Amino acid sequence: MQIPVSHEARTLEPLRARLAREIFSRTRPDEVFSTPIDGLALIQRTRPTGPMAVTYEPSLAVVVQGRKQIELGDATIVYDPSRFLLTSLDLPVMSRVTEASPRKPYACLALKLEMPVVRELVARMEPGPQTVQARGPAMMTGPVTPELLDALCRLVALLDTPEDVPILGSLVRREITYRILHSPAGARLRELATHGEESQRVGRALEWIRRNYRNPLRIPELAAKANMGVSTFHRHFRALTNMSPLQYQKRLRLQEARDRMLAEGLDVATAAYEAGYESVSQFSREYARLFGRPPGRDARSLRQTGAQPAAAALSA
Repeated sequence: MQIPVSHEARTLEPLRARLAREIFSRTRPDEVFSTPIDGLALIQRTRPTGPMAVTYEPSLAVVVQGRKQIELGDATIVYDPSRFLLTSLDLPVMSRVTEASPRKPYACLALKLEMPVVRELVARMEPGPQTVQARGPAMMTGPVTPELLDALCRLVALLDTPEDVPILGSLVRREITYRILHSPAGARLRELATHGEESQRVGRALEWIRRNYRNPLRIPELAAKANMGVSTFHRHFRALTNMSPLQYQKRLRLQEARDRMLAEGLDVATAAYEAGYESVSQFSREYARLFGRPPGRDARSLRQTGAQPAAAALSA
């Protein structure tokens, strides 16, 4: 018995094919193309990738071909052509492309969110049940809809008419933001854009850690910055990031050390001390636990393969 295809599925496939053509026509194999539209990147991969430590900024990532896997703390998040990835806070993760080949390359679009626009739209939107019931980490997947894909196609098409980007680009980006805010995955983003909520206060603490990750972390002081008790702060922090504050700081330190060894050729001891570690042996143990091999050997291997620092990578 033949299963009927829904109208939405029939609409999605041509839009995915159109967006894939746009990406492939503008990128080379295994390239991240930062477009003239601010915050918009197009990505093509012809093979699966190894795990890469990178911090995802608030952004939308839409795969039109292939599959990607994210490890956020102890949680695994997978997104593919049916599910977009929405990141609402700066989050250190391990990411890898799991499905790609020369015959069927991975193709993805990443768009950085404009938080002033998010806040403006949230202020004008009627409160929805998903805002009240927002749960889970600040990184979630949501269903790709024809309306979202159509807007993304129109945004990428503006690359052919650069003179239209200053006016039409901002209008299309607002529509894309509106679409994701109305999705179930947009609940956390809506909550974080609402002043006074616990999530936004934890978000400010996250920003402080990112700016001061080299310094010792004093949880009571950090909780006070968020105007919370220590246990309440821990609970909300873990709910948003799937990590404790110390784990979050550790990820940032190790990622920074790895990037600097790769980009600047720092030796292991210098990278450890400049990332905030007082003990090189502790740094080496934690590095090997996260990346699977000791720091010196890992840096040499990455240089031999021509890897780029994760700081240069985008969320797709």
